[in-house]
Amino acid sequence: MQTVYKILILSFILSLSACKSTRTVSSTEDLESAKIIASHYDTHPDFETLAARLKIRYQDPGTNQSVTVSLRMKKGEAIWMSASVLGISLAKAMITPDRVQFYEKIDGSYFDGDFELLSEVLGTELNYDQVEALLLGQPIYDLRSGGYSAGSTSTRYVIAPRKQSALFDLFFYLNPGAFTLQQQRLTQREESRDLVIDYGDFTKEQAGYFPSEIHVKAQEGDKTTLIDIEYRGLDFNAPVSFPFSIPSGLKEIEL
Repeated sequence: MQTVYKILILSFILSLSACKSTRTVSSTEDLESAKIIASHYDTHPDFETLAARLKIRYQDPGTNQSVTVSLRMKKGEAIWMSASVLGISLAKAMITPDRVQFYEKIDGSYFDGDFELLSEVLGTELNYDQVEALLLGQPIYDLRSGGYSAGSTSTRYVIAPRKQSALFDLFFYLNPGAFTLQQQRLTQREESRDLVIDYGDFTKEQAGYFPSEIHVKAQEGDKTTLIDIEYRGLDFNAPVSFPFSIPSGLKEIEL
């Protein structure tokens, strides 16, 4: 599996897990949880379409690669990405709520399926909204569901499930001033796995805030995978198109 494929797919799915059996967790609150969570969602930008350029760097023990990615999005409907190196198009992805498609020219491979199939392979829940949230600097779960408790430390707000999963611990950290997302973290201690997604400075866009950088660090045992995403241009509510077709002659990825 080649680097560009890893960047486009791993950056989406590393952060996604499903809550199953649970145990109680406590939180010391200095503001009502609902107020903190509502203040966070008030920071989200209001837009219909987005076009942007991304600089993505992927690093693991055997790979260190950077690519330029064109991103187009129609909120709630479609995510389109085209990756290139030195101006040469290498891979494309097209993601909608009911379909996931991507191909890579170097490896000569493609995938055409849905989130249900990917969820079965991953053994964990995965959906379009989670992928979109990750790219927009938003929590991968809806904190307004009533299942979360918010408290504070000396430097930031902490939000966690009222009942943590028996399989992993999940935490969200907010900026105490702007209520933007600083970090989301999932830890599986028994499996020696730790996923941390950090967000750089947020800029004011479309009556809300948008992340300038996303930094993903996935630790599994002694193996570390790093993915850095930098936004280098944002254009909101402009007309966007999603040209996508899988070239002939590529080999389908068997999952």
